[in-house]
Amino acid sequence: MLREAINASLKDALRAQDKLRAGTLRLINAAIKDRDIEARGHGRDPLSDDEVLGLLTKMIKQREESARIYEEAGRVDLATQERAEVGVIQGFLPRQMSEAEAQAAVAAVIAEIDAHGLKDMGRTMAALKERYTGVMDFARASGTVKTLLTAG
Repeated sequence: MLREAINASLKDALRAQDKLRAGTLRLINAAIKDRDIEARGHGRDPLSDDEVLGLLTKMIKQREESARIYEEAGRVDLATQERAEVGVIQGFLPRQMSEAEAQAAVAAVIAEIDAHGLKDMGRTMAALKERYTGVMDFARASGTVKTLLTAG
C-alpha cells in the first residue's frame, strides 16, 4: 500500500537526516490526512491508493507551477527546492505513459465506449481517469481526446 511506502520512506529519511526528503514526505502525509478527514466528514472511506496517486500528481503540478513562478521572479533557490520536492514525490508514482502510449490508450477508450464528437469528451476523460490515474498526464490527454473526437 502506498501509505506504508511513504511512511517507511519518511522513517528512512529521518534516520539519514535528509531534511528535504523528510519535509516533503511530511507534507505528503499532511495532505493525505487532510483529504482523509474531509472524506470522513462526507461519510466516505479514507483515500484509496488511486486517490493518493491523484493527490501526488496534483502536488507535483502545484510545485512545477511554483517553480516556474519563482524562476520568473528570479528566485532560483526556491525554484530548485520546489523541483527537488517534485523529485521526491515522483518516486512514489508509477512510470508515466509515453506520448505514443497515451495516444493509443485514448484511441482505445474512445473506440470502447463508442464516443463520437465533443459531447462525449467528459465521458471519455472520466473513463481515462478511472483506468490511468497516476500514469497518464490528463492535461495532455485532454488535447488528444479533443483532437480524436473532432476528427472522427
